[in-house]
Formats: sequence, C-alpha cells, structure tokens
Amino acid sequence: MPELERLRLDHGPALLAFEQENRAYFAASIPDRGDEYFRDFDARHRSLLAEQEAGVCHFHLLVDGDGSIVGRINLIDVVGGAADLGYRIAERVAGRGLATAAVHELIAIAASDYGLTALHASATLENVGSQTVLKRTGFVPIGETTLNGRPATRFVRRLG
Repeated sequence: MPELERLRLDHGPALLAFEQENRAYFAASIPDRGDEYFRDFDARHRSLLAEQEAGVCHFHLLVDGDGSIVGRINLIDVVGGAADLGYRIAERVAGRGLATAAVHELIAIAASDYGLTALHASATLENVGSQTVLKRTGFVPIGETTLNGRPATRFVRRLG
C-alpha cells in the first residue's frame, strides 16, 4: 500500500515522471497543466516547497514501495483554519480506493498537525469519481461553481 509523504525536494524526479506519465489521463477530466509546467518543473517544485515552508500550502504524495509516485493530495490556500483540497491518482492504480484512503488520512493530518477546522473541494460534474471520493470521506455539497469553464460542485468538510 502506498505511503502518504509530505512533499520534499528529492521527490522532484519521481513527481515529474508521475505528471508526464499521467498527463493525457488527467487532461480528460481536469484542465491540462500546459507545456510550460513541464518545461519549468524544477523551479515550480522549489516554489511549492517554499509555499509549504511558509505554511500557506501542504503538499503530499502517495509513494509506492518502489519509490514511484501514484498520487498527489494537497491542501492549498490555507487561511483562517480552512484550506482547499485537491488530489490526482495515477491511471494505473485508479479505482482501487487509494484516493478515498488518502483523503481520510489527510483529513486526520489536517486537523491534528495543521490545526485546520474545515476543508473545501470542488469537482466537475463529469468527474463522478472525485465526487464519489468526496462524499465517501464526509464532504457535503454546498453549491455550484465552475472549474476552468466546466460546471462543478463545491463541497465542504468540517473537522473536529
């Protein structure tokens, strides 16, 4: 079973491989990151670590036993005891409950380690898998929104 690890500098090469291997798969349900993301990956990775160090974001990876990354799960825009949750799971392990397990684990970490009291998330209407994960982990729908022009549902999960 993959382990949830906080993002570190040495994760860079495996994280880039994860993003490249799953680019087309992710683009089918969420907006593509664009070529610039991959071209400037090292600088972007260092920037994420700086945001994490400042406490405005908390980035986590699902790392398999061989060191490969099979998922990302992040808390971004930490403000006033709340943060936005985002995640993506590799195509080769999708549908095995990894996202649900990782979200459950990160909910506990968010409350105990980061002192958060609420998490928000959004999922496009066509991304039934993400909506299912959110509902299984105690998120409740609170309204409609758009994600890069696509209709989406906004969710909240109170902690503690």
